[in-house]
Amino acid sequence: MHENPPADRQAYYARIDQAHMTPLWEVLHALVPREPKSAALPHLWRYADIRPAILESGSLIGAKEAVRRVLILENPGLRGQSKITNSLYAGLQLILPGEVAPAHRHTQSALRFVIEGSGAFTAVDGERTTMRPGDFVITPSWTWHDHGNDSTEPMVWMDGLDIPLVSFFEAGFAENYESDVQPLARPEGDALARYGAGLLPLGHAPQSRTSPIFNYPYARTREALEKLARAGDPDPWHGIAMRYVNPADGGWAMPTIGTWMQFLPKGFAGAPYRATDGTVFSCVEGHGKTHVFAPGGKLTTFEWGPRDTFVVPSWQWRRHEAAEDAVLFAYSDRPVQEKLGLWREARGNA
Repeated sequence: MHENPPADRQAYYARIDQAHMTPLWEVLHALVPREPKSAALPHLWRYADIRPAILESGSLIGAKEAVRRVLILENPGLRGQSKITNSLYAGLQLILPGEVAPAHRHTQSALRFVIEGSGAFTAVDGERTTMRPGDFVITPSWTWHDHGNDSTEPMVWMDGLDIPLVSFFEAGFAENYESDVQPLARPEGDALARYGAGLLPLGHAPQSRTSPIFNYPYARTREALEKLARAGDPDPWHGIAMRYVNPADGGWAMPTIGTWMQFLPKGFAGAPYRATDGTVFSCVEGHGKTHVFAPGGKLTTFEWGPRDTFVVPSWQWRRHEAAEDAVLFAYSDRPVQEKLGLWREARGNA
């Protein structure tokens, strides 16, 4: 952009502005940058610091009145936009004992990652699943879903949605169910039995681009990570990293949100890595550090532990370290970028 264009150009710009036009050459550098320059900032939410505010919300508004009693994790660089990255949303939802978050559906796809508590449930399209810490639960686009807590303790989980993506396409729809709780059509565990054992029902024809499994229990994931960690050396950049998969087609579990788990063994000192998908991380176990190098060389270091959440924006170098065996859950918009041929990564020296 020319900071002080000549007077004749300024007069020209003023005239064409009346016709709702503007000169490309004044904004080309911003529209087509040499590399990504995200407005999002790296940030860490320490769970111990924000937990009191989460619990306090339970005394201020009921789950039914709120519809979804959630505190949004807003990126400091994107305040007021309900975004944790430019394309994704994150929030922490509280359900108290005896409460129900009423049934509804929407075109936005959602994930639930359980942070605290055990025994609450979510029901998706006629099947209920019990939620435990570290479980990854999917609510596919336009499926009825409600949540409830039959346990004796508060339940907190992370909601991750593609709200900004759907908003960009102006394709958002929502509908409330006629009652708070949807009727159940299948017994609990039906989806995992049908699709989660390396088998598919004979003649299965996918009806959705989302995985037919909607709860990936942490116990199974943790066991797989530990066996792989014993079997070989970790990847220099990611440790032992495994993505959640749709068993029907081998792709990502969700069409718009990529999800994975990383096991970082004690003493792990990862090599620098960056990619075009801004990524949200939630620590499940252990303690460690993540160093983030923003454009211009600014270094931000996060010291994280169980239940903490942090975000690394697009195309910023990150490097993980583990003070003890640690497990990180992560999600990003990588599936969308891959489908569009936009996703890139870069690996620093190991």
